[in-house]
Amino acid sequence: MNHQFLPEGRRMDTLENRKFTSGFQGLQDAMCQGRILEGRAVRCDAAHDLFVDFGFCQGVIPREEAAAGLADGSTREIAVLTRVGKPVCFTVTGFELDGSGMARPVLSRRAAQLRCREEYLARLAPGDVIPARVTRLEPFGAFVDLGCGVASLLPIDTISVSRIAHPGDRFAVGMDLRVVVRGRDDRDRITLTHRELLGTWQENADLFSPGETVPGVVRSVEDYGIFVELMPNLAGLAEYRSGVRPGQQATVTVKSLSPQKMKVKLILIESYDDPRPPAPPRYFFTGEHLDRWDYSPPGAARQLTSVFSAES
Repeated sequence: MNHQFLPEGRRMDTLENRKFTSGFQGLQDAMCQGRILEGRAVRCDAAHDLFVDFGFCQGVIPREEAAAGLADGSTREIAVLTRVGKPVCFTVTGFELDGSGMARPVLSRRAAQLRCREEYLARLAPGDVIPARVTRLEPFGAFVDLGCGVASLLPIDTISVSRIAHPGDRFAVGMDLRVVVRGRDDRDRITLTHRELLGTWQENADLFSPGETVPGVVRSVEDYGIFVELMPNLAGLAEYRSGVRPGQQATVTVKSLSPQKMKVKLILIESYDDPRPPAPPRYFFTGEHLDRWDYSPPGAARQLTSVFSAES
């Protein structure tokens, strides 16, 4: 992991960041060394300049330096306005006198983002596993910060094998994730996936045994049965019962596990309303690169595979 280009908010409370943002000398040293720092944006004025509070003074990020892409319209003004109250990354580009004659640091978030793109994101290859932070949830997917506020979309169908109605079923804004680089789209933006890190069918099934009773989440109710998620990459089918609704918590007994059919049969004991915030993902893969991922057990009738790198 490239620690120079972390998602915004990950650097804020580090000892290094606090050292360089605790006084004018630290900010000047950071400017000379070309360091990327973080501070909290506390307001945006009518000209859309962002102001960053350091305690001993406020620094300014001029509107044109608030984000890469503002000049050509690929980044909207709302992307700057929504940073108020949140951490922002920046480099120190100089110092000026404010209206009262006090010294004020001049900062650039755009410069930090361009460096992140050129020195980090441009060098990523399909299959690389990188950190990300959830910044926005939409019905079609989750937007994540890959570093220095550079955003990418994690489509809903790549979040997990078990289907969800909304990314909010799995993630919360501010949650730290690991994601896999799939490639680049026709606008050279990085495309992502996530489900490959959540384990194969067998890895998930090995956590359960026939006869045991376990918790789950109702994901869908069909005429022929009720799908209950045991893990983000493992769901089973229970017999239909009226009054059960998607999103409810469930108590189920594992009836059988069939690797060849990739099926889990369940007995629904009860379902109940108990809204809970999404839990942080449990990752089975903890390495930094994936060439190939085979979800299905060997010989299974249905094969689900992701290939990221050319196989020798």
